[in-house]
Amino acid sequence: MGNRKQPFGYKMEFGEIVPQPQEAETIRSIYLQYLAGASFKQLTEQLQAEDVPYDVDKPWNKNMVARILEDDRYIGEKYFPALIPTEQFHAAQERRKEMRPEYKQTPVQKELRKLCGGIVPDSVARRVLKILNQVVDDPQLIKIESSGVPTTEDIRQRRLELDKLLQTPPVDEEIARQKAMELAVLTLVSVEMEEYEAHRLRSIFGRQAKMQEMDANLLRQSVRKITYGSKTVKVLLKNNQVLEECDDA
Repeated sequence: MGNRKQPFGYKMEFGEIVPQPQEAETIRSIYLQYLAGASFKQLTEQLQAEDVPYDVDKPWNKNMVARILEDDRYIGEKYFPALIPTEQFHAAQERRKEMRPEYKQTPVQKELRKLCGGIVPDSVARRVLKILNQVVDDPQLIKIESSGVPTTEDIRQRRLELDKLLQTPPVDEEIARQKAMELAVLTLVSVEMEEYEAHRLRSIFGRQAKMQEMDANLLRQSVRKITYGSKTVKVLLKNNQVLEECDDA
């Protein structure tokens, strides 16, 4: 078993953490070579050939090199003496970002992330697919009638303004009448939009073949928001209708 108790590059001497000269020189060499273009693999192979063991019975590997290149103790953090300049450390971090493979999202993953507000577990994506396929099988699941009194942000704001006006005497009846009319028009338009969206969604789902995998375009056309918990997934369609899938297990 190895017996290293301090990070590579340091040792304990008379109760204090101090640089271990040979290892500290190796740290400086690792940073310089990495910034000059050496890869983790090249650095590992060179270190394995040198007579500076990482630990008694632990040969060098790429993970050890990676840890050294991200350890801010080498610039004097956490009460450790600095071994390399701060600028050199940050330059190494920038190179690591550039070399790191970019995470590629599929169009479906991008849409799900926007609809959920974050990365979506595969289990949730499968349940969303199940919900949408149920509508593909039966587009009549889309309700034509309004889902109730619309509550868009604009309508909520107008209703709050009207309530505040009516509860603050003396009430200006003309302004109150005008705001009530604006609220009524907005509500009516919203109801009509829900009905229009319901017809549109029935048409979209009626033309959609049953899916083995999620269709990003269908998500974009039909879904307003997705929420989920440990047992329930809820899909808010663009006609403000909520469809849900519950795990009864």
